[in-house]
Amino acid sequence: MGKVISVANQKGGVGKTTTAINLAASLAAMEHATLLVDIDPQSNSTSGTGFEYKAIDLSIYQILVEGSEARGAVKKTEIPFLDVIPSHINLVGAEIEMVDRPQREKILRNAIGEMRDEYDFIIIDCPPSLGLLTINALTASDAVLIPVQCEYFALEGLGQLLNTIKIVRQHLNRDLDIEGVVLTMYDTRTRLSNQVADEVKRYFDNRVFETVISRNVRLAEAPSFGKPVLLYDSVSMGSRNYLSLAREIVARNNKRLKKSTGMVGKGKEKE
Repeated sequence: MGKVISVANQKGGVGKTTTAINLAASLAAMEHATLLVDIDPQSNSTSGTGFEYKAIDLSIYQILVEGSEARGAVKKTEIPFLDVIPSHINLVGAEIEMVDRPQREKILRNAIGEMRDEYDFIIIDCPPSLGLLTINALTASDAVLIPVQCEYFALEGLGQLLNTIKIVRQHLNRDLDIEGVVLTMYDTRTRLSNQVADEVKRYFDNRVFETVISRNVRLAEAPSFGKPVLLYDSVSMGSRNYLSLAREIVARNNKRLKKSTGMVGKGKEKE
């Protein structure tokens, strides 16, 4: 059974979507069948993997609000082993439309549950808020990956996210874990980046990944071309950083992968 990881931080501009796109692409490049689920109304994970939301007839919106089958919304990407369930601007009003649905916090979990055996990893790109969409993602997930930018006020608001995770554990998903914290927008030239990194490590201890995501021009340019950085510039620092992060996540999930596939590094390419 594949592992479901939400990429979440209610603070905007921390590299959340960049991490979701490029982690998913890197896991796929390692031949792990990976599904990227975009539940952010901004649809940046959708456009960042080459899809235009205006041209999509079936998206996560129909799955959450209208009860459409998740498998019907899956799109193949240019990268073998990587599929996407796209988002749509209509998702902006989804939280209001979902209010009266029975078990509204579990809609996403029920929708993607039947697909978990088809993938090694399912990565969910959450909105920059702690509303019903993010609650759905956390309820559907085995773990949360938290991107934290190496800038002033890096830890601001994280207490609220951790409290939300605690509430979800208590009432909706007792097995929800923290996959880890990844430092983003790291600039080796500044003392501030090193100070923030030290502070985050003191706060989260061994939950912080060894890999840090450096500031990188190619990484910033790639979304405007509708590509993960691996396709845009495979030898860039951004590509190397996210491949390194993917390797860490695979290593942490070694036993699970062996159990589900029989061989680490051997995924199931979609037809």
